[in-house]
Amino acid sequence: MGAVMSVEEIVGSLESGMTIGIGGWGSRRKPMALVRAIHRSSLKDLTLVSYGGPDVGLLCAAGKVRRVVAPFVTLDSVALEPHFRAARQSGAIEFTEYDEGMFMFGLLAGAHRLPFLPTRAGLGSDVVRVNPGLRTVRSPYEDQEELVAVPALTMDAALVHLDLADTRGNGRYLGPDPYLDDLFAKAASRCYLSCERMVPAGELDGPPQTLLVSRMHVTGVVETPDGGHFTDLGSGRDEAFQRHYAASAADPTGWAAFEDRFLSGDEDAYRQAVRQWHEEQEGAGR
Repeated sequence: MGAVMSVEEIVGSLESGMTIGIGGWGSRRKPMALVRAIHRSSLKDLTLVSYGGPDVGLLCAAGKVRRVVAPFVTLDSVALEPHFRAARQSGAIEFTEYDEGMFMFGLLAGAHRLPFLPTRAGLGSDVVRVNPGLRTVRSPYEDQEELVAVPALTMDAALVHLDLADTRGNGRYLGPDPYLDDLFAKAASRCYLSCERMVPAGELDGPPQTLLVSRMHVTGVVETPDGGHFTDLGSGRDEAFQRHYAASAADPTGWAAFEDRFLSGDEDAYRQAVRQWHEEQEGAGR
């Protein structure tokens, strides 16, 4: 059963060198408050497992990442996350690239504590070529089909963000897509859940099928209003701010200014800085 924690307590429980899974999908429902706190921390040498977006990019920009395991790292409306691209092109990080389906099977294997799961995903593609460590297995049944044996994606910790949670660590999504957050929670040794709003135990109303993450798999839960910003929480992402983020990433001076303005303080300071930035943009008629 998850304990109510602060952002600082959650990040303080993590260690350098860990393998950390991050839920969400691209630039959608990412636990950005927790990611920003890692950005402020002394953590380093991390392996990130993610359907990657600004979570991966921001931590690459901060020099926190040794290796990324992902099928993609995108901002959705920006095809390739700019910080990840720069880190990959410079050789600053290692990258293990899987097909989206293979990645899901890796999470499923980890969630079920299996060493691997067989799949047709990846066969006939360059994914197997660029990952020479991947193995194939042959079906023991009459078909004798050759399949890719996707190794389990196991993590020391997973970070996921949902719209609503209770104080026991149960989490509910309210948007159109659950993504794979439940598998991240199950495949990790511990899971930390951030949420836009927290309610007392017993008051987590809604359709049963939207109860995505069980308290059985949650170590800690924290309420982080706007904690998914600037990613899409179901009603659209902050596209204007995402464009500002991406444009700042293209220039070292611009990025230093972005970090100083938006990432040098805590979440209250971040929200205030974002509000002020939007007011400036409206005043400039943009």
